[in-house]
Amino acid sequence: MPRATRQHRLFCRITQNWRGRPLTDRATIIELIAATTTKTGLKVESALDTRVYEKGIKVSNAEMKLLDIRGDAFHPEWNYSVIPRIPKS
Repeated sequence: MPRATRQHRLFCRITQNWRGRPLTDRATIIELIAATTTKTGLKVESALDTRVYEKGIKVSNAEMKLLDIRGDAFHPEWNYSVIPRIPKS
């Protein structure tokens, strides 16, 4: 199953887990996400990424064409996978 589909299905479990709890700070959110599990035994891991990322980076049309983006059957505009391309030798 494509990763984006799994993420979509997992997000509903995460939101159910924190339902009714005040999301007061980042640590609370990270802890609630990490406490999420499924009936099939999936355990979610989460961590806060505190790195600073440069804003305004432009991706050229040529760079976009190099990506293998596959939309899911369910809302492909929201759910998609970016598949690494194998370099041609």
